[in-house]
Amino acid sequence: MRTLVISDLHLGMRLERDVLRRRAPLDVLLDALADAERLVLLGDVVELSERNSERALAVAEPVLRAIGRRLGPDREVVLVPGNHDRRFVASWIREMGARLLVDSSPPLDATPELAAVSSWLAPAQVSVRYPGVWLAERIWATHGHYLNRDLLPAWSLGVTHGRLGRLPEEAARPVDYEPAGGRSLRSAHEAISGALPEPLARAADRLGVLARAATMAKASRKLLRPELARANSALLSMQTKVASIPALIHVTQSLGIDADCVVFGHVHRLGPLPGDDEADWEGPGGKPRIVNTGSWIYEPLLVRDVTPPHPYWPGGAAILDDEADPEPVGLLDAMRASALQ
Repeated sequence: MRTLVISDLHLGMRLERDVLRRRAPLDVLLDALADAERLVLLGDVVELSERNSERALAVAEPVLRAIGRRLGPDREVVLVPGNHDRRFVASWIREMGARLLVDSSPPLDATPELAAVSSWLAPAQVSVRYPGVWLAERIWATHGHYLNRDLLPAWSLGVTHGRLGRLPEEAARPVDYEPAGGRSLRSAHEAISGALPEPLARAADRLGVLARAATMAKASRKLLRPELARANSALLSMQTKVASIPALIHVTQSLGIDADCVVFGHVHRLGPLPGDDEADWEGPGGKPRIVNTGSWIYEPLLVRDVTPPHPYWPGGAAILDDEADPEPVGLLDAMRASALQ
């Protein structure tokens, strides 16, 4: 079975950086589904963390309907909610509590929003998993937002290495990683940005990305400008190596997930790519191997004037053939920035 895994579409972003709302990138994705028997949407498919979720769902509907039609009734799509679309299953998570497993199956009508999205993906065979899904016997996939418990501040792209209170060390349960109430720094930033007029929202959004990159030691704020996207992406890539991946490995170990490979999204950094040190993408003894699916977001602060392939270029995916390890690919690497912005 060939499986295509994508994440972080963020359909319906207020600032319109979600590239699949544009026809040319969507056509590339639909073409990539031609030989896929299963599509896994690995979280943050719809941008539900901003104030106007109805607008986000309206943007997402034609995209998801096109995906469902292309897959048809004989192929499968698996939806794994992330932190930006956790609303799909939030009430169901509260009901499950300690009964939540690492690959639980929420009902398609767990919430009205999830029921709508599931119907748009028809006629494909739709299923939902949370917080992760076993893609094969030794390959587990999850959005990756549980790693936020190891990071301070808990921004969606990046991250300083630190502890947020008492974290599960061993024999943890998924519920131990679920929000206990209150706002994180990340969610507070999103709420503020979503309430501002658009020019100010753009400034606040850029400030959030700057804060993520500036957590690197000795990072100069003078470097953190769109004109220096290469330097910005290098800083965040370093953060992925020294903080995000170790945090994700800690999560899998705490949850008792015995996998040879773990696929995640969340940090928007496709990899490992040629030139990456494979050792940075592995746990102790080489297992689990870590693969990130990148994103479908055009973020000028990270990709302005760069040439793909690039770890933050939109269009990231992972392809899994049968039991083989997933391999990261850039589906939009041949597409110019003018078609994405």
